[in-house]
Amino acid sequence: MEFIEQPTLRVDGLSRQFGNGCRSCEGGKTEHRVKNLCTRCGTVYAVENVSFEVYPGEVFGVVGESGSGKSTLMQCLYFDQPVSQGQMWLRDYHAGAQNTFEASSQQKNYIRNHLMGKVYQNPMMGLRMDFTSIGNIAEKLIAAGHRQVGAMEARGQELLDRVNIPLHRMKDTPRKFSGGMQQRVQIAKALSNRPPIVLLDEVTTGLDLTVQANVLDMIKQLQRDLFISMIVVSHDLSVIRMLADRTMVMLDGRVIETGLTDQILEDPQHRFTQQLVNSLL
Repeated sequence: MEFIEQPTLRVDGLSRQFGNGCRSCEGGKTEHRVKNLCTRCGTVYAVENVSFEVYPGEVFGVVGESGSGKSTLMQCLYFDQPVSQGQMWLRDYHAGAQNTFEASSQQKNYIRNHLMGKVYQNPMMGLRMDFTSIGNIAEKLIAAGHRQVGAMEARGQELLDRVNIPLHRMKDTPRKFSGGMQQRVQIAKALSNRPPIVLLDEVTTGLDLTVQANVLDMIKQLQRDLFISMIVVSHDLSVIRMLADRTMVMLDGRVIETGLTDQILEDPQHRFTQQLVNSLL
């Protein structure tokens, strides 16, 4: 894939720690750490000095074992929790010239509602289970300033149809749906305001293999049709292999390897990545 020069999203030095740190662990010192925990002061370095770029129309994969920091990274990118340090720029926010982590709460809400979409691993985090499916989409549209009921209903129907939710069920609540259908509604909601980038966090975890394959096929088709950028987080390399153009591997809060997904799979350099790839074979 040829990348357009200016990235859709750029992250530099993102860190998220829980605790104040001490002389034994600050500045990347690892002598007194067990994985990402400092045994002297108890500080957890959930994400440490992570940098990457995502280009228009690119699917960027983030893979790692449980506890590697990939979900915390996604929470920071979507402002679900604050960063300890770091910068993030979005091409469509002040022409990529302002660090979004320093934006006001109001501006962060604008970014979430207009420039980003997120699909959570647990649908209960991304959907109101007692709203109708089309009502969930309308909620995102209203948050972005839409007020015309007819236009919102048409957009909701268009999206539900695109993610293969039967329109005769658009007034059903997600609580009545299977896990796969709930994820489809989440995806429709995330796409509602045509954001340039969508974050997908472990969206197939807990789904049956057949349902998982159908959801992945749908995501791949949507990404191609809409030419949107995506960050796809998974502990499963088979998911990353199917979707991602480039992949970043995380371990204990740090990036240990980044490259084209084919290169990562065919010639992994880090011992942990080699173990991941061998488990896939």
